[in-house]
Amino acid sequence: MEGEQVHLAFKGIRDSVVFTDKRVIAINVQGMTGKKRDYSSLPMTKIQAWSVETAGTFDRDSELELWFSGLGKVRLEFKGSVDIRHIGQLIGHHVL
Repeated sequence: MEGEQVHLAFKGIRDSVVFTDKRVIAINVQGMTGKKRDYSSLPMTKIQAWSVETAGTFDRDSELELWFSGLGKVRLEFKGSVDIRHIGQLIGHHVL
């Protein structure tokens, strides 16, 4: 949207997530061919709580859980060396 700034963007094998100053955009690729996609726009103003889980030695994935007013919990998984704490700080900056 006009005036919206992208802060972070991540692409997995199929799915993607974009963090802007106004919302979280989750892109879920569906089907075997990947032609069908689900775009979810989740406003930062509706985030009530969030949780981050860092990667460990054996569990290399980090996770972000967001609780939205009127929507419920959304869980995002990140593979590899994603600085999940930075994502938590970004959300805190826009929500608190």
